[in-house]
Amino acid sequence: MKLIKKIEIIEKKSKFIAYYYEINSEDEAKQIINELKEEHKKARHIPYAYKLPSTARKSDDKEPSNTAGTPIYNLIEKKGLNNVFIAVVRYFGGTKLGAGLLTRTYLKAASNVIS
Repeated sequence: MKLIKKIEIIEKKSKFIAYYYEINSEDEAKQIINELKEEHKKARHIPYAYKLPSTARKSDDKEPSNTAGTPIYNLIEKKGLNNVFIAVVRYFGGTKLGAGLLTRTYLKAASNVIS
């Protein structure tokens, strides 16, 4: 696994940190998830998506259904990426964003880290 890029954006005091990795196995994806959870113990959510030639997975990590992992995964598909893992760590800033803004912010973070 190799970290390609990391970016950070702020939306209404919530901090979103996006990570883009190249991976070759599900074990590498699981390792990244564990490392991010260890590094960001105070983060509220760490949704992610990854795609390998033989499998793909996504997780909203307790965000409202389909507001985080699904948009990240759809972006990976749209860009035609493979062997890729993208996670967005969220630190809650005290203001609820609502499903629409939440989805747009996760998508913006994922899009920025890919480009």
